[in-house]
Amino acid sequence: MTLIQAVVAFFCTVAGAWLAFPMTVTAVASTVVATWSVLDVWITRQVWRQRNGVVSEPSSTARPSIRARRGEGRTETASLSEAA
Repeated sequence: MTLIQAVVAFFCTVAGAWLAFPMTVTAVASTVVATWSVLDVWITRQVWRQRNGVVSEPSSTARPSIRARRGEGRTETASLSEAA
């Protein structure tokens, strides 16, 4: 829509029509509104993702994390030292 307004404003300017200035103002305002709308949606989605997180589960072939492997090793070591 804003591209059509810009083209009409350009042709009105070339032709010297009185509609050139109002169309230019309308094209600029429409561009600002469209950009604001896209940024509003994008920022809202980013904030929602940051607050709520993305739920993901590793596949069955995923390697266990280092922390999980170290934690398992500590429990085995602790149970061996308690048995002694």
